[in-house]
Amino acid sequence: MYLVVIAWLYVTLMMAIAEATSPVGSVLGALVTFTFYGALPLGIVVYILGTPGRKRRLRLREQAEQQAWEQARATEGDASAARASGAIAPDTGREAPAAAQPGGVAPVREER
Repeated sequence: MYLVVIAWLYVTLMMAIAEATSPVGSVLGALVTFTFYGALPLGIVVYILGTPGRKRRLRLREQAEQQAWEQARATEGDASAARASGAIAPDTGREAPAAAQPGGVAPVREER
């Protein structure tokens, strides 16, 4: 696929150069030729052809997240069972206790 992309960009670049160096051509015409004949259609085609790869990567990432979540749940289940049996002290996580967050939202008074 990349070979076709590179070849098409080469062809449109040569068309743009021919347009710019032609006695009746202009640099603006060359930019328009390269943009609308080369870069824009090629970007659309590459995006469409890349859709299956993006879907595959998304599906693999979701599967990895699901496996990590299931593994965390299994580990948490083992820890809660051990904690219930008294084998683990309650503060083994070394996490700070939950507290109120500073700077909460102030109440709003009605204007009369």
